[in-house]
Amino acid sequence: MKEKLQQISDEALQSIETANESSLEQIKIKYLGKKGELTAVLRGMGALSPEERPKIGQLANEVREKIESAIAKKVQQTKSKALELKLKAEKIDVTMPGTALPAGHIHPLTSVQRELENIFIGMGFEVVEGPEVELDYYNFQALNIPENHPARDTQDTFYITDKILLRSQTSPVQVRTMEHRKPPIRIISPGRVYRSDALDSTHSPLFHQLEGLVVDKGITMGDLKGTLETFAKKMFGEDTRIRFRPHHFPFTEPSAEVDASCFVCGGKGCRLCKGEGWIEILGAGMVHPFVLSNCGIDPEEYSGFAFGLGIERITMISRGIDDIRLFYENDQRFLDQF
Repeated sequence: MKEKLQQISDEALQSIETANESSLEQIKIKYLGKKGELTAVLRGMGALSPEERPKIGQLANEVREKIESAIAKKVQQTKSKALELKLKAEKIDVTMPGTALPAGHIHPLTSVQRELENIFIGMGFEVVEGPEVELDYYNFQALNIPENHPARDTQDTFYITDKILLRSQTSPVQVRTMEHRKPPIRIISPGRVYRSDALDSTHSPLFHQLEGLVVDKGITMGDLKGTLETFAKKMFGEDTRIRFRPHHFPFTEPSAEVDASCFVCGGKGCRLCKGEGWIEILGAGMVHPFVLSNCGIDPEEYSGFAFGLGIERITMISRGIDDIRLFYENDQRFLDQF
């Protein structure tokens, strides 16, 4: 029986040495299972003498321990080998260059908005933003636009309810600022605005504005002209001149449309300025006393000016674009030009 146990031990250890992970379980069953070879030997111990039985039992246990230990060691080796192979297969060389992805760039509207912001920040203005879904009060009433004013027509404005709408200008940001701050105030308010316009080459139901507001003691029309002249020179070139044309806005008095001399022809007349030598760039004026009063600012003590420009219009003029729809069509051929 000793020879049989030794034979089982040698065969089992040899099988384990050359086994893979899937065959180890079969080897365990073959030698150590309920119907395994070692179990069969132990069942025959009843035929041994009382003196031999303990010795054979001890030897059988030693064989079992050897086989179990060999199997456990082989399992560990197999797992370690598999992990090593997996790590090699998944190895990443962090010094290798990555896969190049196509790089995008700033949209022309965003680029011009940032350029405008930087010009006015350089003149001491602060950028302030506000909600696009606005109350009727801030979009109209506080700006001296009563309920029967044509600007409130549902054909021109996107109403959500009778009192809530999509803002048609960024002027509500000015009102909110004046309500919560005491002068001096010097802000610009860029952002999206909405008007119920039919989409064509010069109109869009969604577009972008940048409005400015200055309120302090002793602010005059001269301050407004000097500010806008500085802006025009920074934006269109140092030789740019501006002119004011009388106009009407409910929230400013007096009001003006502001033109800049054509930066292409220098005022001589060309295709861009349609032969006039001037290009309309924005609207402006002195803040109406009613607007100051509505915001809790004494118009007898303070005065101010405001202006507003369309970012799309400035972009089209400065970049030579003739159709506003190009900004929103996501045509890569158009965007790649900028």
